[in-house]
Amino acid sequence: MEAPQDQRSNSRATGASPEAIRAHYDVGEDFFRLWLGPELIYSAALFEGDDDLATAQTRKLDHHIDAARARGARRVLDVGCGWGALLRRLLEHAGAGEAVGLTLSTAQAEWIRRAPCAGMTVREESWRDHRPETPYDAIISIGAFEHFARPGLAAPEKLAAYREFFDFCHGALKEHGRLSLQTIAYVGAKAVLPPFIAEEVFRESELPLIAEPLIAAEEAFEVIALRNDREHYDRTLRLWERNLAAHEQEAVALVGEAAVAHFHRYLKISAMGFRTGAICLLRMSFIRRG
Repeated sequence: MEAPQDQRSNSRATGASPEAIRAHYDVGEDFFRLWLGPELIYSAALFEGDDDLATAQTRKLDHHIDAARARGARRVLDVGCGWGALLRRLLEHAGAGEAVGLTLSTAQAEWIRRAPCAGMTVREESWRDHRPETPYDAIISIGAFEHFARPGLAAPEKLAAYREFFDFCHGALKEHGRLSLQTIAYVGAKAVLPPFIAEEVFRESELPLIAEPLIAAEEAFEVIALRNDREHYDRTLRLWERNLAAHEQEAVALVGEAAVAHFHRYLKISAMGFRTGAICLLRMSFIRRG
């Protein structure tokens, strides 16, 4: 379903365009599976002790399900659903009745539709254009918030873009519904993404400052919990980079030497950002204000 022109223009003005999203995420599932793993989970894991990557990724999904109180929920929305791992976890292990995923990636949407399960719906649609017929019991968004504002926005415009997201969630949730959110954030007010990341990896995307999601949410939501897990993203990125190196020849055969070198560089630079504390990983949960 095509969105009205004014909604599409607003989305393109404040957040990453579908074209920018697809440029990174539509490289090919066979390539991503080599280093992300078979579940294609492309966000920071949540480790305990000597967890392997798959175990830590499942723990991360369960963390957000529990934070949003989505176990046994009738309807759950996943904003930025990736290749559908959270949708499947909700339906096959957490007892949700219906799980709806939103993505701007054509490849991700097609991947999910090739292996559907009962109660699953994926929509190639921005949250700005999503109009649920009935309220959701819970909303979860993992690793999408980074794409909701573009570089160059003045501070009030950036906050307004984030506030629009929280207002959407408030309107889409039932009374006392919960939202669980995961995003990378800048640690310092003067921090910027390295040019390579900003211009060649995640185009048209800007990170929030730590306080910005909290300020943007305060009228629509009460914050329940906030944690900084930057060391978990450093560990995740280093494991991804190790996996890519272990499957170097297969990766080159799929996407070529230049693309593989591009991803190696991106993963190493990103890990360094978390390791040095220039950026952090926020996991936040909120309850809808009445």
